[in-house]
Amino acid sequence: MKNRLEELRRARGLRQEELADALEVSRQTIGSLENGRYNPSILLAFKIARYFGMSIEDIFIYEEDVK
Repeated sequence: MKNRLEELRRARGLRQEELADALEVSRQTIGSLENGRYNPSILLAFKIARYFGMSIEDIFIYEEDVK
């Protein structure tokens, strides 16, 4: 799943550590989310969306495999 987390974080002038503190997760979690190595739980996705004042769909892009 792709996401716009890094783009949104940088637009606000935040370091990974600052966003992690605000969301009560580790900096490593933010890095893993930004690099696409980790998909958030639904709870974390809601926290991120609420933090940025956006919908989950505006931050996380689900790409279904078309066969």
